[in-house]
Amino acid sequence: MLKIRLRRTGARKKPSYRIVVAESTAPRDGKYVEIIGTYDPLTEPATIKIDGDRAKHWISVGAQPTERVVKLMAREGLVPAPVYKTKAVESDEAAEPVAAATTAEPVAATADATEDE
Repeated sequence: MLKIRLRRTGARKKPSYRIVVAESTAPRDGKYVEIIGTYDPLTEPATIKIDGDRAKHWISVGAQPTERVVKLMAREGLVPAPVYKTKAVESDEAAEPVAAATTAEPVAATADATEDE
């Protein structure tokens, strides 16, 4: 399976990346099929250069981009931005019964304790 992923280049503590198409079993900085872009996170704003035609070609033949590459491609407008699910409660109605149940238990426990005495 082919992956579109980042390949680290640059000096120690000064990373820059190449966006490459590589076999999924290849090491991170190992053998690759084609370089389709670059990414430099140290510039302000980060520099991203991606050959959109080649990226779309590789995706069309089955290459799977990694999460980070999808984000970079979305910033360049090549793919739609990913939507991530959050763990936050989506509605107030769902939160109310939980709060009511937790407050009702101590009250019931204190009522039972006073009856036993």
